Amino acid sequence: MKIKPLFDRVLLAPEENEKETKGGILLPTAAQEKSQIATVVAVGKGGELDGKKIEIQIEKGDRVLYSKYAGTEVTLDDKKYVIVRQADILAVLD
Repeated sequence: MKIKPLFDRVLLAPEENEKETKGGILLPTAAQEKSQIATVVAVGKGGELDGKKIEIQIEKGDRVLYSKYAGTEVTLDDKKYVIVRQADILAVLD
């Protein structure tokens, strides 16, 4: 099954959480912070908001930083994804 985002939404594949500290201490799942870095899997075609056209500035394959509490988490074929609006993406990482 495929997910195709609509309008200005973007499908992200979040990176794995760090499972241990730099010093080598293993972190329990409850202590791990949610990753805010993800790879763009699919992008909507854009749309209009208040009569203004929304241009899509993100491309499939981009590595991005997104807002901590943004989006909707989805699990498909045992993989976790997040669907966010383009405005919830803070930066493209190089």
